[in-house]
Amino acid sequence: MNFKKLVAAIAIGVGTLAAAAVTEAADKKVVVGYQTDALPSSVAIANGEFAKSTGYDIDFRRFNSGAEIFAAIASGDVQVGYVGSSPFAAAVSRGLEVKAFYLASISGIDEALVVRNGSGIESLNDLKGKKLAAAPVSTDHYQLLALIKSLGLTEKDVQVFAIPQPEIVASYNRSDIDGGFVWDPALTELKKNGKVLVTSKDVADKGAPTFSAWVATSKFATDNPQFLKGFASVINKYYASFASDKAAWGPDSDNAKSLAKLLGGTPDQQASALKNLTLLTPEVQASDAWLGGGEKAGAGKILKDTASFLKEQGKVSDVLADYGAFVTADALTGVSN
Repeated sequence: MNFKKLVAAIAIGVGTLAAAAVTEAADKKVVVGYQTDALPSSVAIANGEFAKSTGYDIDFRRFNSGAEIFAAIASGDVQVGYVGSSPFAAAVSRGLEVKAFYLASISGIDEALVVRNGSGIESLNDLKGKKLAAAPVSTDHYQLLALIKSLGLTEKDVQVFAIPQPEIVASYNRSDIDGGFVWDPALTELKKNGKVLVTSKDVADKGAPTFSAWVATSKFATDNPQFLKGFASVINKYYASFASDKAAWGPDSDNAKSLAKLLGGTPDQQASALKNLTLLTPEVQASDAWLGGGEKAGAGKILKDTASFLKEQGKVSDVLADYGAFVTADALTGVSN
């Protein structure tokens, strides 16, 4: 082989390697949608640990609701997202192929119906004739409707406005509405001039439990199982720290400051919001009660019950036979804390 041919061969080889590297880099890019909820794992968004631990180039994008994230997933713009069980149930009922691989939290006191001072609402018996709001197709919207139904009321008795959280806060402060079922930071804002009437846990105890979860498109989950395991491992690390080291998550902590910088509000507000969470250990999540068990998965049952309610309300047209196919414990198998 002469010199010119050798150079050409080397060039082709280098070009092939470069192309392979570009392809590999492209394969390791992912867009992840998150919301403003205070979660211990959000610190890993702020400090870049999700990207470092998984080895992926992660583009984190902030959304106002799970419905917005599912719209972005449907358009192909987002592959992984943090969502609530109500928009989740609605999305898969309409044919979207996604899988929940980690439960961020379950019904607790981090979401609640706050009623405005001067609204005339002192108890659940005072809701008739009032104006309430929740984010469209959110778990809060679902639980607000479920609460109204449990009281023997309808949307003719209680006006329910499905509007984004920033608009809920503005309408509440103008006294245009009497209350809102919200999560932080809106929850903290509404409580400044009102009181919590009922929490998400209260509504769950009445028969309408919810959860929030990290989901991935089914294709991404199949093609990138190690990413999901790595992502879950990072969440486990921060959840374990939150459970065992309270001082590291107080109002003066670096973690609270990171959350405030990423999500808004003050470190004190973020530290307070974290205390309201109801979190599950990886072992409990992987059990049949939640993500494990296929058709028997508890999270799948919640999705089906939610979809059935949404159909009654005219929010979805079909309820699937099985929702267990949309949850998986695979990412929790063998991950470290």
